[in-house]
Amino acid sequence: MLLKTFGWSFAVTALGLVAAAFYGGWTAFGIVAILAVLEISLSFDNAVVNAGILKKMSAFWQKIFLTVGVLIAVFGMRLVFPVVIVAISAKMGPVEAVDLALNNKDRYQELVTDAHPAIAAFGGMFLLMIFLDFIFEDRDIQWLRWIERPLAKLGKVDMLSVCIALIVLLVTAFTFATHAHQHGGAHVDKAQTVLIAGIAGLITYMIVGGLSGFFEDRLEEQEEREHEEEEEAERTGKKRSAVVLAGQAAFFMFLYLEVLDASFSFDGVIGAFAITNDIVLMALGLGIGAMYVRSLTVYLVRQGTLDDYVYLEHGAHYAIGALAVILMITIQYQINEVITGLVGVVLIAWSFWSSVRRNRALAAAGEGSDDKAEVSSGV
Repeated sequence: MLLKTFGWSFAVTALGLVAAAFYGGWTAFGIVAILAVLEISLSFDNAVVNAGILKKMSAFWQKIFLTVGVLIAVFGMRLVFPVVIVAISAKMGPVEAVDLALNNKDRYQELVTDAHPAIAAFGGMFLLMIFLDFIFEDRDIQWLRWIERPLAKLGKVDMLSVCIALIVLLVTAFTFATHAHQHGGAHVDKAQTVLIAGIAGLITYMIVGGLSGFFEDRLEEQEEREHEEEEEAERTGKKRSAVVLAGQAAFFMFLYLEVLDASFSFDGVIGAFAITNDIVLMALGLGIGAMYVRSLTVYLVRQGTLDDYVYLEHGAHYAIGALAVILMITIQYQINEVITGLVGVVLIAWSFWSSVRRNRALAAAGEGSDDKAEVSSGV
């Protein structure tokens, strides 16, 4: 079961790491490994959400999402988007950007370094909004209760996350951005660039979030209609048509998943810039991670157990918040990519261990599965 589900991911991992070693030695090998782990960690909640929706869909639509959908939303966003964002920030064509990255690495590195304040501001705002919207939401299951409980109460204030993000952006623009790091060790004033790029990141998040919300509402409406059809079928004794469930409902699910996948993939792509500016290493690491997103989704659908490790989603979002802060700091200061990568790994590992301890405590206490949703770690 494990080999059947993750076989392609294992193969891509081996090929990717070998390619990285040939490309840049053991340093490149390590960076690609960190990128892959980071992408897998940040995308675990994406796989969980995808699996929860996919299990309601017909086998045909599951295959469509796991083939066409993966190519569009996973590989397209994780492999093509880094090229596009570098090309835009460096004001060059995508083909030119790729050619420069492969054939003139020193010049490409200089351009990316000079464009880093804009990339960091755009990505930092996008990641920060993901984290804030998560931490301000009132949840039945809480991991770090002493943090999450009071923040959930504050989250009832409308637009609080947007206000906080804008305050962070202003503070960053007039502190770190006034002495932004450039190639050669120089520091220049990039306050205006950071402000524009940060606002662009905020707008992008709001557009993606709005589209996701639109499709989610359509999905909920469809599910309500299906529930009404089931009740009507029970009253009349007629067999409910399966065409609507597998057709229109599945189509809206597919659209929703595509937008959701795109929004989740931003954090891994943007977070990768905090670790490396080398587009080859970025493509290898994110490509490995993208394969595991697919495998995790398939595994969770086949196993049918999505709630065993309930704090992993929390750990992933705390890692996103940490990356947002790191990106903002790197506008002026350089931070070792190993430290950046390990922050996410430690948070994910901590949340996983907390989930394991919670499950053991419930098992020892003889709690039923119906009670799990109301239990928190109490940390």
